[in-house]
Amino acid sequence: MDAKDASELISEIREDRAEAEHDEKFRSRAALVIAFMAMLLAIGSLGGGNVAEDMVHNNIKASDTWAFFQAKNVRQTQYKLAVDQLTARLADPSLGTAERSALESQVTQYKETIARYDDEPDPAAPRDTLRGEGKKQLSAQARSYERLRERASAQDANFDFSEVAFQLSLVLGSVAILAVSRPVLGIAIGLGVLGTILMINGFVLLFPLPL
Repeated sequence: MDAKDASELISEIREDRAEAEHDEKFRSRAALVIAFMAMLLAIGSLGGGNVAEDMVHNNIKASDTWAFFQAKNVRQTQYKLAVDQLTARLADPSLGTAERSALESQVTQYKETIARYDDEPDPAAPRDTLRGEGKKQLSAQARSYERLRERASAQDANFDFSEVAFQLSLVLGSVAILAVSRPVLGIAIGLGVLGTILMINGFVLLFPLPL
Protein backbone atom coordinates (compact mmCIF):
# COMPACT_ATOMS: atom_id res chain seq x y z
CA MET A 1 0.00 0.00 0.00
CA ASP A 2 1.53 3.28 -1.06
CA ALA A 3 1.21 6.63 0.70
CA LYS A 4 -1.71 7.76 -1.48
CA ASP A 5 -3.78 4.65 -0.71
CA ALA A 6 -3.01 4.97 2.98
CA SER A 7 -4.09 8.61 2.93
CA GLU A 8 -7.37 7.74 1.20
CA LEU A 9 -8.02 4.93 3.68
CA ILE A 10 -7.41 7.25 6.63
CA SER A 11 -9.69 9.85 5.07
CA GLU A 12 -12.47 7.27 4.60
CA ILE A 13 -12.12 6.09 8.17
CA ARG A 14 -12.37 9.66 9.42
CA GLU A 15 -15.46 10.29 7.27
CA ASP A 16 -17.07 7.08 8.54
CA ARG A 17 -16.34 8.06 12.13
CA ALA A 18 -17.68 11.59 11.58
CA GLU A 19 -20.83 10.21 9.98
CA ALA A 20 -21.28 7.73 12.81
CA GLU A 21 -20.85 10.48 15.40
CA HIS A 22 -23.31 12.66 13.49
CA ASP A 23 -25.86 9.84 13.37
CA GLU A 24 -25.37 9.18 17.07
CA LYS A 25 -26.01 12.83 17.86
CA PHE A 26 -29.16 12.69 15.72
CA ARG A 27 -30.38 9.60 17.54
CA SER A 28 -29.74 11.23 20.92
CA ARG A 29 -31.66 14.34 19.95
CA ALA A 30 -34.49 12.28 18.48
CA ALA A 31 -34.66 10.26 21.71
CA LEU A 32 -35.01 13.49 23.69
CA VAL A 33 -37.82 14.57 21.38
CA ILE A 34 -39.59 11.24 21.92
CA ALA A 35 -39.18 11.51 25.70
CA PHE A 36 -40.65 15.03 25.62
CA MET A 37 -43.61 13.87 23.51
CA ALA A 38 -44.19 10.98 25.90
CA MET A 39 -44.28 13.44 28.81
CA LEU A 40 -46.85 15.61 26.98
CA LEU A 41 -48.89 12.49 26.16
CA ALA A 42 -49.01 11.63 29.88
CA ILE A 43 -50.19 15.15 30.74
CA GLY A 44 -52.82 15.05 27.99
CA SER A 45 -54.06 11.64 29.14
CA LEU A 46 -54.47 12.95 32.68
CA GLY A 47 -56.39 15.99 31.44
CA GLY A 48 -58.58 13.82 29.21
CA GLY A 49 -59.40 11.51 32.12
CA ASN A 50 -60.40 14.44 34.31
CA VAL A 51 -62.72 16.04 31.75
CA ALA A 52 -64.29 12.65 31.02
CA GLU A 53 -65.15 12.38 34.71
CA ASP A 54 -66.52 15.94 34.66
CA MET A 55 -68.66 15.09 31.65
CA VAL A 56 -70.19 12.05 33.36
CA HIS A 57 -70.65 13.90 36.67
CA ASN A 58 -72.40 16.89 35.10
CA ASN A 59 -74.58 14.64 32.94
CA ILE A 60 -75.76 12.81 36.07
CA LYS A 61 -76.35 16.08 37.93
CA ALA A 62 -78.33 17.50 34.99
CA SER A 63 -80.50 14.37 34.78
CA ASP A 64 -81.13 14.35 38.54
CA THR A 65 -82.01 18.06 38.57
CA TRP A 66 -84.43 17.71 35.65
CA ALA A 67 -86.02 14.74 37.45
CA PHE A 68 -86.47 16.91 40.55
CA PHE A 69 -87.94 19.64 38.32
CA GLN A 70 -90.45 17.18 36.85
CA ALA A 71 -91.43 15.95 40.30
CA LYS A 72 -92.05 19.54 41.36
CA ASN A 73 -94.10 20.13 38.22
CA VAL A 74 -96.26 17.08 38.90
CA ARG A 75 -96.90 18.17 42.47
CA GLN A 76 -97.67 21.71 41.32
CA THR A 77 -100.18 20.39 38.78
CA GLN A 78 -101.89 18.39 41.51
CA TYR A 79 -102.24 21.51 43.65
CA LYS A 80 -103.61 23.46 40.66
CA LEU A 81 -106.24 20.78 40.10
CA ALA A 82 -107.09 20.86 43.80
CA VAL A 83 -107.49 24.66 43.63
CA ASP A 84 -109.84 24.28 40.66
CA GLN A 85 -111.95 21.77 42.56
CA LEU A 86 -112.08 23.92 45.68
CA THR A 87 -112.94 26.99 43.62
CA ALA A 88 -115.82 25.08 42.07
CA ARG A 89 -117.08 24.14 45.53
CA LEU A 90 -116.85 27.76 46.64
CA ALA A 91 -119.26 28.66 43.86
CA ASP A 92 -121.97 26.68 45.72
CA PRO A 93 -124.25 29.30 47.39
CA SER A 94 -125.43 26.77 49.95
CA LEU A 95 -122.02 26.62 51.70
CA GLY A 96 -121.99 27.66 55.31
CA THR A 97 -119.79 30.48 56.52
CA ALA A 98 -117.39 28.24 58.45
CA GLU A 99 -116.99 25.77 55.58
CA ARG A 100 -116.49 28.59 53.06
CA SER A 101 -113.85 30.17 55.26
CA ALA A 102 -112.03 26.85 55.59
CA LEU A 103 -112.11 26.26 51.83
CA GLU A 104 -110.87 29.79 51.10
CA SER A 105 -108.02 29.31 53.58
CA GLN A 106 -107.11 26.05 51.92
CA VAL A 107 -107.19 27.65 48.44
CA THR A 108 -104.89 30.40 49.69
CA GLN A 109 -102.44 27.84 51.09
CA TYR A 110 -102.48 25.83 47.87
CA LYS A 111 -101.84 28.94 45.77
CA GLU A 112 -98.92 29.86 48.01
CA THR A 113 -97.52 26.36 47.54
CA ILE A 114 -97.99 26.63 43.77
CA ALA A 115 -96.11 29.94 43.77
CA ARG A 116 -93.37 28.46 45.96
CA TYR A 117 -92.94 25.55 43.58
CA ASP A 118 -92.42 28.07 40.78
CA ASP A 119 -89.89 30.22 42.62
CA GLU A 120 -88.16 29.10 45.82
CA PRO A 121 -84.75 30.79 46.10
CA ASP A 122 -82.17 29.93 48.71
CA PRO A 123 -82.70 32.27 51.69
CA ALA A 124 -78.92 32.68 51.97
CA ALA A 125 -78.66 33.84 48.34
CA PRO A 126 -82.10 34.93 47.09
CA ARG A 127 -80.78 36.40 43.82
CA ASP A 128 -78.70 33.39 42.86
CA THR A 129 -80.76 31.28 40.44
CA LEU A 130 -78.26 28.44 40.75
CA ARG A 131 -79.33 27.93 44.36
CA GLY A 132 -82.80 27.07 45.61
CA GLU A 133 -85.46 24.43 44.93
CA GLY A 134 -88.13 26.20 42.88
CA LYS A 135 -88.78 25.27 39.25
CA LYS A 136 -87.11 28.51 38.18
CA GLN A 137 -83.96 27.66 40.14
CA LEU A 138 -83.97 23.98 39.21
CA SER A 139 -84.23 24.69 35.48
CA ALA A 140 -81.32 27.17 35.75
CA GLN A 141 -79.26 24.62 37.66
CA ALA A 142 -80.00 21.85 35.14
CA ARG A 143 -79.06 24.06 32.19
CA SER A 144 -75.87 25.06 33.99
CA TYR A 145 -74.93 21.38 34.40
CA GLU A 146 -75.74 20.82 30.73
CA ARG A 147 -73.44 23.67 29.70
CA LEU A 148 -70.67 22.23 31.87
CA ARG A 149 -71.27 18.82 30.31
CA GLU A 150 -71.05 20.22 26.78
CA ARG A 151 -67.86 22.10 27.64
CA ALA A 152 -66.32 18.94 29.09
CA SER A 153 -67.38 17.05 25.96
CA ALA A 154 -65.62 19.62 23.75
CA GLN A 155 -62.54 19.45 25.97
CA ASP A 156 -62.57 15.65 25.80
CA ALA A 157 -62.56 15.74 22.00
CA ASN A 158 -59.46 17.95 22.04
CA PHE A 159 -57.67 15.59 24.40
CA ASP A 160 -58.64 12.55 22.30
CA PHE A 161 -57.22 14.04 19.10
CA SER A 162 -54.19 15.29 21.03
CA GLU A 163 -53.43 11.76 22.27
CA VAL A 164 -53.67 10.39 18.73
CA ALA A 165 -51.24 13.05 17.47
CA PHE A 166 -48.76 12.33 20.27
CA GLN A 167 -48.96 8.56 19.72
CA LEU A 168 -48.29 8.96 16.01
CA SER A 169 -45.43 11.32 16.87
CA LEU A 170 -43.88 8.69 19.13
CA VAL A 171 -44.17 5.99 16.46
CA LEU A 172 -42.64 8.17 13.76
CA GLY A 173 -39.95 9.37 16.14
CA SER A 174 -38.94 5.75 16.78
CA VAL A 175 -38.87 5.09 13.04
CA ALA A 176 -36.71 8.18 12.55
CA ILE A 177 -34.17 6.86 15.06
CA LEU A 178 -33.98 3.45 13.38
CA ALA A 179 -33.78 4.90 9.87
CA VAL A 180 -31.75 7.99 10.86
CA SER A 181 -34.29 9.98 8.86
CA ARG A 182 -34.54 13.69 9.49
CA PRO A 183 -37.68 14.17 7.34
CA VAL A 184 -39.51 11.52 9.37
CA LEU A 185 -38.38 13.19 12.59
CA GLY A 186 -39.65 16.49 11.21
CA ILE A 187 -43.08 14.96 10.64
CA ALA A 188 -43.01 13.52 14.17
CA ILE A 189 -42.19 16.95 15.60
CA GLY A 190 -44.99 18.51 13.53
CA LEU A 191 -47.48 16.02 14.95
CA GLY A 192 -46.15 16.74 18.41
CA VAL A 193 -46.75 20.46 17.90
CA LEU A 194 -50.29 19.73 16.71
CA GLY A 195 -50.88 17.51 19.73
CA THR A 196 -49.59 20.25 22.04
CA ILE A 197 -51.94 22.83 20.51
CA LEU A 198 -54.90 20.47 20.88
CA MET A 199 -53.93 19.65 24.46
CA ILE A 200 -53.67 23.33 25.42
CA ASN A 201 -57.03 23.96 23.76
CA GLY A 202 -58.42 21.03 25.76
CA PHE A 203 -57.48 22.82 28.97
CA VAL A 204 -58.62 26.34 28.05
CA LEU A 205 -61.04 25.63 25.14
CA LEU A 206 -60.23 28.71 23.09
CA PHE A 207 -61.87 27.16 20.03
CA PRO A 208 -64.25 24.16 20.03
CA LEU A 209 -63.58 21.37 17.59
CA PRO A 210 -66.35 20.57 15.10
CA LEU A 211 -67.70 17.12 15.99
